[in-house]
Amino acid sequence: MPQLTGKEGETKLGRLVLSEEAIATIAGAAATECYGVVGMAGRRMVDGIAELLGKENLSKGVSVSIEGDLVYIDVSVVVGYGVKISEVARMVVEKVRYTVENVTGLKVKKVTVNVQGIRLQGSSGS
Repeated sequence: MPQLTGKEGETKLGRLVLSEEAIATIAGAAATECYGVVGMAGRRMVDGIAELLGKENLSKGVSVSIEGDLVYIDVSVVVGYGVKISEVARMVVEKVRYTVENVTGLKVKKVTVNVQGIRLQGSSGS
């Protein structure tokens, strides 16, 4: 894997640029794999449009900022009713940090989890 400085890196074959959207997709995929997370909560207009069009948007509810060599990630999730929210949030932080660092080689300085809602498991129309 090429060494990345910020979101760019050099290899023998050329230059690699990693977009914030790509990092957000990796983080969103990791968050949705965590027990207790039943969905992502969109915070941007484009998330709602993608949902209306029926497209899967793994970066929904994720914002990424890169400052120098450090990555800061905010993840907005919906959790299932009855789960221990603090434990789910801790698992999301660990999973997102590990996955983004492992896949990209970048150092994740901070992961913030925002619980935007609670959904009853198996309820329809919520």
